[in-house]
Amino acid sequence: MKIAVISDIHGNMQALESVLEDAKEQKCEKILCLGDLAMAGPQPRMTIDFIQEQKNWEIIQGNTDKLIGDFCPEYMEEVKSHFPIMANALAEEILYLSDEQKEYLRTLPENKILSIEGVRIMMVHGSPRRNNENIFPNMPISEIEEIFKEDLADLTFCGHTHIPCGYQTNKKQTIVNVGSVGRPMTKDAKACYVVANIENGGFSIEHRFLDYDRKLAADILMQRTFEGKEQVAQMLLHPDKRHV
Repeated sequence: MKIAVISDIHGNMQALESVLEDAKEQKCEKILCLGDLAMAGPQPRMTIDFIQEQKNWEIIQGNTDKLIGDFCPEYMEEVKSHFPIMANALAEEILYLSDEQKEYLRTLPENKILSIEGVRIMMVHGSPRRNNENIFPNMPISEIEEIFKEDLADLTFCGHTHIPCGYQTNKKQTIVNVGSVGRPMTKDAKACYVVANIENGGFSIEHRFLDYDRKLAADILMQRTFEGKEQVAQMLLHPDKRHV
């Protein structure tokens, strides 16, 4: 069984459409979505509405979904102290998204454990410990093993950093950061997701990198009104660093 694993869409419908078209061509039968659906993106409302309509998806909550869904002054101050542009975007999303959309983000589960073709799969956004914990490339394997010491799954999918990578621990746990669909931080800014082929208790993993109309996505984002939208639009064209 082939599945597509996506994360960090951030309201980028152009990127999401490109990824889903490719997943269909790859004959993926199921979509796992690791969260961060909307915030600071070109089309957050449209993206949430589209995802809510999908019937064959497993979806969990990302850290920015939680910021929107459980919004409080303390969250705003925390984001503002580290990422002021994202705080501006968060303030706009609170006004821009409907109450129903915010409730949908609020009630998404923090993580999920599935069994597919005899493989235990865990879906997290950052890590099993925190939705904003980073799994970056080139981390010491001892640090990865500490994060995943509870041994909850054979295969764990995560996102959050917008940078794809993968690890296998000495306990034969496989951890895959699937990268970002909507705001990739890879050098060439292509939308990134994972195709996993799972069969008879085993699996293979492929990161796929896709072109999409980044110019159109950036132009649509420029129609937003939050202060700093220009910098976020430029990140779609020329990535520099991840925010939130």
